[in-house]
Amino acid sequence: MKLNNIIKPIKIFGVVALLLTTQSCKDLLDEEVISGIGNNYMNTPKGFEDAVKSAYSSLRYYYGTQQGLTLTEYGTDIYATGADGGYKGFHFYDTQLQPTVDYLINTWDELYRGINTCNAVIERAPAASVSDAIKKLRVAEAKFLRAHYYYILHQQFGGVDLRLTETLAPTKDTKRATDAEMYAAIIKDLNEAIPDLEAKAQSSDYGRATKPAAETLLAKVYLAKAYSASKASDDFAKAAALCKTVTTAYGFKLLDDFASVFDENNQVNSEVVFAVQYTSDPLTNLTNNTGATNGGNNLHLFFGMQYDVQPGMKRDVFYGRPFKRLRPTSYLLNTLFADRVNDSRYKKTFRDTWLSNNPGSNLNPSFDDSKTKLNFAAGDTAIFIPGVEWTKAQRAAKKYQVLVPSMYNEALFPTLQKFFDTKRPDLTYEAGSRDYFVFRLADVLLMQAEAYLQSGNKAEAVAAFNQVRYRAGWPGKKDAMLIKEADMNFEQIIEERGRELAGEQTRWLDLKRWGLLVERVKLYNPQAATNIKPIHNLRPIPQTQIDRSAKNAEGVSVFGQNTGY
Repeated sequence: MKLNNIIKPIKIFGVVALLLTTQSCKDLLDEEVISGIGNNYMNTPKGFEDAVKSAYSSLRYYYGTQQGLTLTEYGTDIYATGADGGYKGFHFYDTQLQPTVDYLINTWDELYRGINTCNAVIERAPAASVSDAIKKLRVAEAKFLRAHYYYILHQQFGGVDLRLTETLAPTKDTKRATDAEMYAAIIKDLNEAIPDLEAKAQSSDYGRATKPAAETLLAKVYLAKAYSASKASDDFAKAAALCKTVTTAYGFKLLDDFASVFDENNQVNSEVVFAVQYTSDPLTNLTNNTGATNGGNNLHLFFGMQYDVQPGMKRDVFYGRPFKRLRPTSYLLNTLFADRVNDSRYKKTFRDTWLSNNPGSNLNPSFDDSKTKLNFAAGDTAIFIPGVEWTKAQRAAKKYQVLVPSMYNEALFPTLQKFFDTKRPDLTYEAGSRDYFVFRLADVLLMQAEAYLQSGNKAEAVAAFNQVRYRAGWPGKKDAMLIKEADMNFEQIIEERGRELAGEQTRWLDLKRWGLLVERVKLYNPQAATNIKPIHNLRPIPQTQIDRSAKNAEGVSVFGQNTGY
């Protein structure tokens, strides 16, 4: 059911807002649906707080969802298509990628709903019956969120309609801002937000924006700007300084074990800089959008292989519901994760073993031709993926099926395990309750290394870079992970971000800002190599936006479409 049918909207650009209250039993920005909202509701202490909290809800449309994943991991050098699912035009860069695609339309509309909620908070704050200190803090949060939403829109679509005041009614008065105007507005918001946000690793009300979260976002903006036509000579230096502050001033710490970063029982940890929160409450997890998602962090669905029809196996909550949307490219598996002796991340990134949950005797193998029959007791290994080729004799010596690289296909492949959610109530349940880590310390350290490298300071670049590398090493192998200053180059940055952040909604944005999207897709993504062109560094502007904009004397929309669409 659409939320529009359940609650009445705050009059903010027709936004149906989910208003939030804080649960006392959990450090979480939780949501409570409010109806019958009067015009002056936002001026009351509770109304003002609810409006600020509602501005966060649009993050849930983009982070930890299939639509956000589609816009950030599909069509890159590290992921290719699985057997199932739609929206493959984002992988193939073919004629399926059209302005009428609902993921583009809904993303655009949802982020603008978030922006206009932020605009309302900022403009109406002076009249709110709260203390000046609270006003300053909440306005700073709204500016962080507005900058965040515009950053996403700008990176995906280019210059968009830069609205910095509240829109109270539908309008056709719209135009596209230049790249320079977009960067200026985003940077201004963040520079104004940073001094008034809490200067601590985690907000006292966990889930709210903090000073280091805003500094991380600003560093990302400066890095993107540094590669653009709007670049300034000091963009890399500014990004480096911001990252160094985040990594040294607030007490963030890399966890000792890479796998523990994604432990679903340890979501509030010393590596998380900013997270989008989800819960097990389906109403809480819904955004204000068109119902394109049923709520929750559902990334657990999309990276899984088809284990559940194999002998000895059936679908269960632990191994997940395998939607088979994305499978790792050969480049990701064989180049980025080539070192498995020193680097623990291949083993800790991908699931390679399935234990039988559907025991039986005299079962027929499905993909492993080295044996004729299989027998499994509960808990026996049923499937193993060694990650390298084994001879038929080597496979025949095992009592289970061995899936080797020559047998990988769109249904069978190493399975990313970062997002698995074993707390779902049943094996068909799609919504997940895990928080989504938007910014984490390893990402910031790699940004810091990149910014220093591009500023000509290799020593600082290596110092930041090696922190991530050292943590990733197996016990007794950590020193072997460290690189020397003489070996530091940009390819190291490209590869390390792919290894560390695989699947974490960063790769498309990284390739795009580096200006390497077309080059690396042609090299490492055979499915898209013949189709991708420079126009694909931007998405098509949603047709709904074109249609609802004013027309010139020739009847053409004043809101122009991106080149090539």
